[in-house]
Amino acid sequence: MELSGIEKTIRRIKMIFIAIIGFTVLLAGIAMIALPGPAVLVIPLGLAILATEFIWARKLLKRLKDKLRKSKET
Repeated sequence: MELSGIEKTIRRIKMIFIAIIGFTVLLAGIAMIALPGPAVLVIPLGLAILATEFIWARKLLKRLKDKLRKSKET
């Protein structure tokens, strides 16, 4: 099914909006590594937001989850 011009524009705006929000949350989480705050919660939240639109974020989030599962087992 071919998307019309307006649908493509809306899709692109949604992707940009999610990228801005996701990267903002992710960067805040990274800053919380050195600053006080729940970096362990905020970084995966930023990746989860980005994973709704970007495959690379989905793969990185899966890798992070796998590492957490392995660390819980040991």
